[in-house]
Amino acid sequence: MADTHQTYLSTANLPKLAASVAIPGYDRSRVKTGIVHLGIGAFHRAHQAVYTDSVLSQGDLSWGILGASLRSADTRDALGPQDGLYTVAVRDGSGSSYRIIGSIKDVLVAPDSPEALLVAMSDPAIRIVSLTITEKGYCYAPASASLDESHPDITHDLANPATPRSAIGFIVEALARRRANGTEPFTLLSCDNLPANGQTLKRVVTRFAELRSAELGAFIRDNVAFPSTMVDRIVPATTDADRTAVTDATGLADRWPIMTEPFTQWVVEDHFPTGRPAWEKAGVTFVEDVDAFELMKLRLLNGSHSTLAYLGYLAGHETVSDAMAGDGFAALIERMMDKEITPTLPKLPGFDLEAYKMQLRERFQNTALRHRTWQIAMDGSQKLPQRLLNTIRVRLEQNAPFDLMALGIAGWMRYATGTDENGKAIDVRDPLASEFKARTAGKTSASALLEAYLGMEQIFGSDLSANPEFREVIGNALTKLLEQGAAQTVANL
Repeated sequence: MADTHQTYLSTANLPKLAASVAIPGYDRSRVKTGIVHLGIGAFHRAHQAVYTDSVLSQGDLSWGILGASLRSADTRDALGPQDGLYTVAVRDGSGSSYRIIGSIKDVLVAPDSPEALLVAMSDPAIRIVSLTITEKGYCYAPASASLDESHPDITHDLANPATPRSAIGFIVEALARRRANGTEPFTLLSCDNLPANGQTLKRVVTRFAELRSAELGAFIRDNVAFPSTMVDRIVPATTDADRTAVTDATGLADRWPIMTEPFTQWVVEDHFPTGRPAWEKAGVTFVEDVDAFELMKLRLLNGSHSTLAYLGYLAGHETVSDAMAGDGFAALIERMMDKEITPTLPKLPGFDLEAYKMQLRERFQNTALRHRTWQIAMDGSQKLPQRLLNTIRVRLEQNAPFDLMALGIAGWMRYATGTDENGKAIDVRDPLASEFKARTAGKTSASALLEAYLGMEQIFGSDLSANPEFREVIGNALTKLLEQGAAQTVANL
């Protein structure tokens, strides 16, 4: 509960901030809304909203953001009393810097009024709808990257198009209304960690639209732009200690400040038929094809992050930096990057891949960030296909070893049982958590657990589940974890 005796961040209180705190360099009352962002969580507020704030500071005031939460009212309730303002704290070993972000004009909560969000998305002034809804928000089957037509939100939205629950339902209904009104469609900009995220979004949106009507599906397929992106910034969950530190440093309390690292990267395909902010002036890289950058980041950063999360958690490490300091973990990640992942990546002429990998490992070692392994471990069923399993598929095609990545998969299998190495319960957050529990109940051997998990084709597909080499290598890794524990297994490498 907020301390009513504190002075909180707001437009009126900006003059009370410490002189070292950067504030918006523009008149927020003149900002027009040009972007609706679905999934206004911590990552968006550390990333896209910061780039957009920089564009607004350079004079183009037509790109304010209307945020939308698809589930919880928490962000609206935190930012509403603060006039949409919030603090971004950038931390590394040298200290912290603080900046107030003003690009978010308002926040809607979709379940409170689906119609209000649909009206906003149908406004001709909205030229971009961007998304950070995490992998599970796309209502797709990760193994096939296609729409999960049996997903409860999808079946609801097909039956009730005017009161959608899913991001896909909102997007298609808003596009249908714009089409009916003769309004140009907005550009759809996915900023989630999905392979070919623009094409994945196009696939699920057009399929959903086709299920509503063939004509609507054809209209969206032929007229809506879906540029792909690669996003990169590490954003841990905000703690009460973080809130206290921000209050002490800035002079104003903030209900939901954002903690992040100095590094930030955004690579975007430049396909915006109705216009876009001049994000390149804020450091965005615009390219014709983002695929190579995206694969590099998904496999090197996200694949390594998930491996550290599962093995690190099981070994008793609360944060990524703790895990990297553990016996053998840094060597495991370096070897996995160099020996197993790098040979699967397309060439990026002029890009220093070795420097990038070194920078990644340094970022993982940032002790100021306190990025919890448990946070990264969430939603593994949705993340592992693109972060590790697709890379393993390439290694199988190359007839090359993947023992280190297999250890990451085995770590997830061990973690998803819901009990740690000391017999304590793990709070497994995953859309399929109940299925994990049902499948693994009473199973303690590596072979029994392996069979339980590989029966989930929505994660492993039919190809990996039936592949003898995959089964053997994952089974061997899982056996080591069960017999030796994660810390000893990694140390023995």
